Amino acid sequence: MSTAAGRWVLLSTISGSGMAMLDATVVNIALPSIGRDFGADFRTLQWIVNAYTLALAALILLAGALGDRFGRRRVFIVGVVWFAVASLLCGLAPTAQVLVIARALQGIGGALLTPGSLAIISSSFAAADRARAVGAWSGLGGVAAAIGPFAGGYLVTLNWRAVFLVNLPIAVFTVVVSLRHVPESSDAQSPPGLDVSGATLTAVGLAGVTYALTSLSGGDGSAAVVVAGAGGLAALATFVLVERRSPHPLVPLGLFASRRFSVTNAVTLLVYAALGVFFFLLVLQLQIVAGFSPLVAGTAMLPVTVLMLSLSARAGALAERIGPRLPMAVGPLLAAIGLLLTLRIGRGASYLADVLPAVLVLGLGLSLTVAPLTATVLGSADPRFAGTASGVNNAIARAGGLLAVAVIPVAAGLGSADYTDPLSFEAGFHTAMVISAGLLALSSALAAALLRDPHEAPTPAGRIPVERCSHCGVAAPQLHPAQRS
Repeated sequence: MSTAAGRWVLLSTISGSGMAMLDATVVNIALPSIGRDFGADFRTLQWIVNAYTLALAALILLAGALGDRFGRRRVFIVGVVWFAVASLLCGLAPTAQVLVIARALQGIGGALLTPGSLAIISSSFAAADRARAVGAWSGLGGVAAAIGPFAGGYLVTLNWRAVFLVNLPIAVFTVVVSLRHVPESSDAQSPPGLDVSGATLTAVGLAGVTYALTSLSGGDGSAAVVVAGAGGLAALATFVLVERRSPHPLVPLGLFASRRFSVTNAVTLLVYAALGVFFFLLVLQLQIVAGFSPLVAGTAMLPVTVLMLSLSARAGALAERIGPRLPMAVGPLLAAIGLLLTLRIGRGASYLADVLPAVLVLGLGLSLTVAPLTATVLGSADPRFAGTASGVNNAIARAGGLLAVAVIPVAAGLGSADYTDPLSFEAGFHTAMVISAGLLALSSALAAALLRDPHEAPTPAGRIPVERCSHCGVAAPQLHPAQRS
């Protein structure tokens, strides 16, 4: 950490992962402008969000394995370049359909670079400085997330295409620094094969189910939709069978033999399903119904990031002392109250009186939930599988958001054109927030009923305690930087 080489490695990994984080933050802000330019319906806006999440959730585990086997720097750089090219396609997209395809390509790039950034830190820094390096990466990544809404809101006021094109100079800088200053590393004990079939089945399964749920909730019950849904379910069922027999599975099913691991991932699914809907719809509500500018709507979520930056480490330390059950039961309830407070946001809403109380309560709930959740996932797995367990938890969180954004908004009454009508959108937004608050309450009940606090045990050698990481992701739990073995 005290050397120039170490600072260059940090700068490279932070700029690469920060680029993906910035993009995920600002795209939702741009959705109303994109919809107006393309005359897109609400379902298309859903796919602009879900295409990225689908590719990321399906491929993030395989991408980590690719880095371990073929070189972490190499895969990271490929991911950054891929992400930049896809961003260029997004910025130049002539139609909404092309934009959806380009967003899926962005998701592939995001999957390649996201686990690689932390794996590079884990393999590059001395053991004594590794926790500090991860903390710096995490904290500065949180600062990037905080800056994102300001930058995104401003860029949208210029042109929504600038939201994607701004990634290009960041990517060029990241690639140059990585080639000059980041050492290559790989895992000599990495399994000889890759579970490509598992990744393919995951992608096909999630795509089929997401398409079917989106279409069915919108009233389309055609034969093609039913076949897509059935094919998706069949692919996911086949995935389970493949993982049971694979010598190098993406998801070692033995992890789920631990009740704590299974329960915590069920809580993760519900929490991030609710959050996915919230982040998707709130910026639309603020712009379409409340009349906020893109800049103000984008910065509305800033208190959540600030609270998580400030409190996540303390919540992780608290969970280490008293166990995760109480924080994981109380945190989602607070977050549910935050979502219910958004019912006050309507026409003529005031940021200070109507928006700020909701996001403050939500931020407190998430700060209390996410670090204990991540620590519980890691504590439930053998130290050898820390990276895999964290990746599974991250993928489940993203899949939860993917499926929820496909179903809940339309089930709440947001039809093909409703997002352009403030009265209709407001009613659907309120219904969606009540449903999402119910998911958070259910996750709280699961944690309270099924989690048991184990006797305090020392942290295994080679593990980085989560409470020493100063920020946990809003879009999904923070990945653990452990190398596979």
